[in-house]
Amino acid sequence: MEKKEMICIVCPVGCHMEVVKNGKSEEGYEVSGNQCLRGKVYGIKEMSNPTRVLTTTVKITEGKLPRLPVSTKGAIPKGMMMEAMKVINQVEVQAPVTVGKVVIKNLLNTGVDVVATRSMEADSRSQSQKVS
Repeated sequence: MEKKEMICIVCPVGCHMEVVKNGKSEEGYEVSGNQCLRGKVYGIKEMSNPTRVLTTTVKITEGKLPRLPVSTKGAIPKGMMMEAMKVINQVEVQAPVTVGKVVIKNLLNTGVDVVATRSMEADSRSQSQKVS
């Protein structure tokens, strides 16, 4: 019997839950310790297909800083994190960039985009070097 204890992170209550695989139930899992339905949904999802939002940085050319913070616009399967990072680490964007700009469209065919989480102006020093 597959069983896991976890703390629900859906709301600030932080219920201590136990999720047990149970073929007799409609969802395939039995959840106890949750105080709301959202906890039950979270527990089942964590056991069947855990997902996470990935937050990291990419290289940026001619930006005021060397890295641009980015994040997936939604959650992707937890098992794809390493593969996603390999793709993200190959990306380099050109300054200027505005917050919300799509950096990678449809990451690993998940339907989730990677977007800039801050705006970054071009470094004025690199602009003046081009003019010279």
